[in-house]
Amino acid sequence: MKSTVEPLEGNKVKVSVEVDAEEFEKAIDAAFRTLAKQVNIRGFRRGKVPRRILEAQFGGDMARQQALQDALPEYYAQAVRDNEVDVIAPPEIDITVGAEQGPVGFDAVVEVRPSVTITGYAELEVSIPRPETTEEDVDDRIDQMRGQHGEFAAADRAAADGDQVLVDIAGSQNGEPIEGLTAEDYQYEVGSGTVVAEIDENLRGAKAGDVITFTAAHPEEGEDELSFTLTVKEVRGSVLPEVTDAWVAEVSEHASVDALRSEIKRQISRQRLVAANQALHERSAEALANLVTDEVPEAMIDSEVSARVQNLAGRLRQQKIELGRFLELTGQSPKDLVAQYREPATQAIRMDLALRAVGEQEAIEVSDEDLDKFFDSQAQQFSQPTSDIRDAYQRAGQMSAVRSEIKKSKALEWVLEHVNIVDEDGSLVDRGALVFPSDLAGEHDHDHDHHNDHDETPVRTGEE
Repeated sequence: MKSTVEPLEGNKVKVSVEVDAEEFEKAIDAAFRTLAKQVNIRGFRRGKVPRRILEAQFGGDMARQQALQDALPEYYAQAVRDNEVDVIAPPEIDITVGAEQGPVGFDAVVEVRPSVTITGYAELEVSIPRPETTEEDVDDRIDQMRGQHGEFAAADRAAADGDQVLVDIAGSQNGEPIEGLTAEDYQYEVGSGTVVAEIDENLRGAKAGDVITFTAAHPEEGEDELSFTLTVKEVRGSVLPEVTDAWVAEVSEHASVDALRSEIKRQISRQRLVAANQALHERSAEALANLVTDEVPEAMIDSEVSARVQNLAGRLRQQKIELGRFLELTGQSPKDLVAQYREPATQAIRMDLALRAVGEQEAIEVSDEDLDKFFDSQAQQFSQPTSDIRDAYQRAGQMSAVRSEIKKSKALEWVLEHVNIVDEDGSLVDRGALVFPSDLAGEHDHDHDHHNDHDETPVRTGEE
């Protein structure tokens, strides 16, 4: 089989394939074997009818047409692999010779992944959460613990958010008391918003002995407003425990204040570093994707949306929920789901195109060592020999796709090394501050893997 590729307008190419008569004869033989399994001829078992008998009975045209139908997609796929054509949609195939006899030739016009050029990727700036942990962060976390173990006591002052007030509450509508809004000795937390917002507004600044009357809109539209009378009996403020070794030992696994502070600082540091590194990757990728101004082919969007829907369906099946039932429960239609995925799919494709552009423009190469690392990681993941993994990719004709993915990964690394990093205040962030210390490195690896498994959906190449 011979094949050539000719570029066309409109982001398409023409793949021309020639198959000599001897090679195509193998496809005709296969078609006759298929036919033998489908027909009953007296004197022969099903599937054991010789080709000459079938030819005498049905002629050769039926088998040839079946061979063309079966073999052309295989020839096309082989030509795509041989020429490393990055197709994104099904082809339009036109048989040019051999429809009736002799060697076979056909042209396949197919849309391919566009190649884009981007500018400004070396001057990107992204904002990330502050990665450093301060003593104030530790103080805040300990204050949260104190708040969880605090006790309320009477306070001779005005009420503020977080205080508890003991009140008699009388709620009415059009002069009639409302059951559920009338109570004595009702303990209410100021700022909780558990009844109506106006209660919090009127209790802030109130003291014991105050009697407060006000009106509030009814939660249900169209209903007459509500009237309230609150009699404040007592204001209770939270009394926080003193931070001592004895208190720490009582409420935690640690024996001292210093040990607790050290553990809290370690936890916050891990959380901040995970958040900062994830934000760096995500926001750099987003900023890079936004540099792609070319129109994204509809075929790529459709393919990516379809892949995401299928991914959702697979995850739902693991929970024994069918996609149709999920849509029913969430009040969505299939069109709603497609619309929901369209924008993130488009953005993912822009990122894919941008990373490929950086790889080309920066002349990033994929070395044998890069391939070895990839196959070694796959071997560890699937607990199989590296040589078996490599052979499987080669047999499937996926080596070109592997190189592309590695090249994109190296392109993202290049971008991350060059992007300007600032925190929420606009201050430059030293890259050294994003490196995990040795005691947190293992935990970071787990978090990073989890993030990749669930939050990133690889862009598919389309119909291959």
